[in-house]
Amino acid sequence: MINNSPKPLAFLQQDEWTKRISEYAHIVLVANSDAVNVDELRAAYPESTLFAFFNRADKVLKAPFDAPAVLISRAQPKGANIVYREEVSKIINLFSSRSFLGIVNVRYSHSERLNTKADYHNALSGQFDLSGYCDAFYPRDRVPTSGFAFALWLSEQAIPTKIVLAGFTGQRSDKWRVVSAHDWTFEQIFLRLMVKQGKIAMHGGMAHSGYEVLLERFPEFSATQISATVAEVLSSRLNATEKQVDKLISLTGAFRWFDTSLRGLRPSFLRKKPKGK
Repeated sequence: MINNSPKPLAFLQQDEWTKRISEYAHIVLVANSDAVNVDELRAAYPESTLFAFFNRADKVLKAPFDAPAVLISRAQPKGANIVYREEVSKIINLFSSRSFLGIVNVRYSHSERLNTKADYHNALSGQFDLSGYCDAFYPRDRVPTSGFAFALWLSEQAIPTKIVLAGFTGQRSDKWRVVSAHDWTFEQIFLRLMVKQGKIAMHGGMAHSGYEVLLERFPEFSATQISATVAEVLSSRLNATEKQVDKLISLTGAFRWFDTSLRGLRPSFLRKKPKGK
């Protein structure tokens, strides 16, 4: 079913979302990743597909996107990043006005501040409060990424729409870093389990695990034994890596002190001034 005149999703109440999204055959969540090819994604899915982009969509969009799309704008303690960075207009212009369904300002924690419509330059926008949604199971010292939490919420709504993740690698690239506030390993494990259960799909499929081949070749080993051994080896290797990182930090201490000292000697007129001053 093709939604020719969609009601802007940003204006819907939470309980209306599932009904409206159900009108689409697919919803493709597009991560801000080097692994994403927007043109290839656009061609891979039918016209009855809704695309969801996140925050600074300029990382993957270079020209106005002309398919049905929504922008998920993550709330933060000082508001959404595209608002306080003054990038709202730049991001909105990356979507065709004919097919853009609006900005959805989402928060997953009570410490995150939602923005107003005026903050988004009066563009189609609305608020979606999922505070505490992941608190019961997500590592307590971290916060979930927008894509992970939204994918999980969608998967629990029992909608007929196929949920597809694109570019959800959780890997740092030469261009983009992974923020340490999120537990990327936890999210990757969780998402892969959801794929195996058929709750979501990965664009391009998921690589066949070598451990699954191991089970097929050596049936005398149980999945529990292999999992426990894998965890033991990975933990050992991670500990060894952390020790080497500590040594590297110690070895570079003098260079970091020198760099900090030089920055302190920078003339005041070359220092970056705080906004509003």
